[in-house]
Amino acid sequence: MSEQREYGIVVYGATGYTGRLVCEYLNKQYGVNGDVVWAMAGRSLEKLQSVRGEMGIPKEVPLIIADAGDQQTVDAMVANTNVVLTTVGPYQLYGSDLVKACAAAGTDYVDLCGEPAWMHEMIAAHGDSAKASGARILFSCGFDSIPFDLGVYFLQQAAKEKLGAALPRVKGRVRAMKGTFSGGTLASFKETMKAAAKTPGMVEILTNPFALTEGVAGPKQPSGAAPVFEEELGSWSAPFVMASINTKNVHRSNFLLAHEYGADFVYDEMMFTGPGDQGEATAKAVAADKSMAQSPLKPGEGPSKEEREAGFYDVLFVGSNDKGDVIKVGVKGDKDPGYGSTSKMIAESAVCLLKNPEAASGGIWTPGGAIASLLIDRLQSNAGLTFKIED
Repeated sequence: MSEQREYGIVVYGATGYTGRLVCEYLNKQYGVNGDVVWAMAGRSLEKLQSVRGEMGIPKEVPLIIADAGDQQTVDAMVANTNVVLTTVGPYQLYGSDLVKACAAAGTDYVDLCGEPAWMHEMIAAHGDSAKASGARILFSCGFDSIPFDLGVYFLQQAAKEKLGAALPRVKGRVRAMKGTFSGGTLASFKETMKAAAKTPGMVEILTNPFALTEGVAGPKQPSGAAPVFEEELGSWSAPFVMASINTKNVHRSNFLLAHEYGADFVYDEMMFTGPGDQGEATAKAVAADKSMAQSPLKPGEGPSKEEREAGFYDVLFVGSNDKGDVIKVGVKGDKDPGYGSTSKMIAESAVCLLKNPEAASGGIWTPGGAIASLLIDRLQSNAGLTFKIED
């Protein structure tokens, strides 16, 4: 959307763990008197005031009362801003009416959603409304799925430049990672599992790599569900816990880009565990690990600043074709994936939409489908991510 409203960006959920980090980043990176006018929103004015003070954010940053249980307050927030940045999840519990309101009002929207069944539902329910109003709705603007979605996009642009065509097979492999997943991610995972147990058809959506491509399917995809030794990569690979959402978003980006990666595109994600017997043993241990389902971590809980600062991630993308052409791309982040890097990625996604009203038309998008090149530039300049072609 292009009309000027009172606020450029409203951070909804500003008093939560990740919301605080987003506000801290916006304050540090963009201040309060620059070209990004932003505000903090949440249920309690007292909590908003307390967090604003605790984070050292100037009093000039406005505070907005908005509660998912009071739709009038949500509608007022949506009407007064160009972009809503929401960290209020699980989105299947607290996000549906917000997406509906943004789609109707022509207000851009970014979230951290890793809930594919809910995303599938929102695309069907509000995609046409967003197209009509000009609202650009972007799901999954954190660690799931920006490094993966944009990593594949970056590789395919390199392939087109070097080879004249996209590569039909891409592997995403996590080489290294230090950090924890967020309490919000865990809550969303558990809520999705609860819903799947009582909702007919949801398991099919969760297991379908093309669940977000609006009825357009592609070739059979690797499951990535069992350990495998990949001789050409010199390592055992184990299942990667975020693959089930990331792969769906990558395929949706290909769909939104009119199959720029090819109608025969095949993509999977796993994580390296190393060569030899030790690599095999680690891969099997990872495959058997159920700690995510059993974790007591709750939304609003997370690591210390020192732990966030010490975190990082390093993902390798390997593209190939049947002619023997290979292109490799590395994507790295300088903070822990679930909090430090995620808060910067969603903030830059919101700023990217705000500063580039012409970048995409209205609709329900992925970052890779709507603002990929623009966002890659912003993430490398401001947010500690790197995208590099490797030998």
